Amino acid sequence: MHALAEEDIKMYFYQNRLKTFEGWPFNEDCACTPENMAKAGFIHTPSENSPDTAMCFFCLKELEGWEPDDDPEKEHKSHSLSCHFINLNKKVEELTVEEFLKLQKEGHKFTITKSCNEAIRKFEDAAKLRRTEIIKTGMDEE
Repeated sequence: MHALAEEDIKMYFYQNRLKTFEGWPFNEDCACTPENMAKAGFIHTPSENSPDTAMCFFCLKELEGWEPDDDPEKEHKSHSLSCHFINLNKKVEELTVEEFLKLQKEGHKFTITKSCNEAIRKFEDAAKLRRTEIIKTGMDEE
């Protein structure tokens, strides 16, 4: 994978995140408007059962069950203390190349961790299923 692939960096920019909030259930008179969600690093990732699911493009933390008064920045910080994006003290456009590359490196760590955790979960599920099959086979032979 190329370190600075266009897809990787697209969501660093507010306008691209904002575009994902088509159909977002909270608009005016709410704290969690599409604008505030995008400012806090979220992209809208709805599913059939959860139309209000949003995920930080950077740390990959998914949150759902939003309430109109929820402050996206506070929610993001409280659920993902280690997210380097939400803890930035300046706009992405103001970062030096070195700062941006360091940020990219941290973002890749979240992606790798999530991928590894999913692989471990799948392995453990398969192991449980296999264990059940083995036990069942042993009982059938008795």
